[in-house]
Amino acid sequence: MLAISHGLFAAAEIDLKEHDRLALAIRMMERKLEGRRTSSKLPELIELVMGKPLVSAGMVAKTLDVTPRATRRMVLVLGLREMTGRGRFRAWGID
Repeated sequence: MLAISHGLFAAAEIDLKEHDRLALAIRMMERKLEGRRTSSKLPELIELVMGKPLVSAGMVAKTLDVTPRATRRMVLVLGLREMTGRGRFRAWGID
């Protein structure tokens, strides 16, 4: 019984650290929204990135109804990390 409770406690600590990391990432990305137009797609991109661990240019372009080039520009603005290490068929996520 004691081992199970220690395991649950350790898992809870790990989850809280992950929650704090993601909350900080959201705050950092939301800072970059200041001064943007109200029609900006950046808030939608933040929601998409937080909902999916990995997003590609095609997925973002289709979901947000923007061009793949606009997707790459928005990703640069938000400072997302490129996860695939490829020049073509890139995918991004949160560090």
